[in-house]
Amino acid sequence: MTWYVEFVKANPIISAIIQFALLGTLGEMASKWIIEKKIHPPFSFRHTLWKMLEWSFLAVCIKYAFVGFTGFIAALVDHSYLPQLGSFSNAFAISTSMNLQFGPFLVIAHRLLDNLYSRQNNWDNIDKGLYSLLWFWIPAHTITFMLPKEFQIGLAAIWSLALGIILGYYNKGTNSTN
Repeated sequence: MTWYVEFVKANPIISAIIQFALLGTLGEMASKWIIEKKIHPPFSFRHTLWKMLEWSFLAVCIKYAFVGFTGFIAALVDHSYLPQLGSFSNAFAISTSMNLQFGPFLVIAHRLLDNLYSRQNNWDNIDKGLYSLLWFWIPAHTITFMLPKEFQIGLAAIWSLALGIILGYYNKGTNSTN
């Protein structure tokens, strides 16, 4: 695990890109496999590369948001706008502020990038993506922000894979195309 920590510390943006490109894309693939009840290449090679580039872009945004919202909550505490927070309360405050302020941008940006590739104007179920900020991402990132910084982006990428699996099971009967 030492090599991982050293790599993440030395390359915070590159490591975020690699982890999200692989795990975020795998999450979307897993969702398709579950919905379609078979393991196969759900995207063309070109589409898979697009998904990886899309997740890479999102990874950079997420990494900056992690740093920014951690500093935002620390500044609020420093200026007495929030009380001194314990580990859980601090993690919950970071997660909640990030997901309620930055989260909608990320959900919409993700859909815009999907629409750009597919040349569609598909906003179906965008409300479900926004609701996932409340029922999935706030609790998931509360756990994430309780970890040392070197493990936070890696866990966030794993959460993306987990959400893909959850959504695959949730949408199992719909056989949706997005």
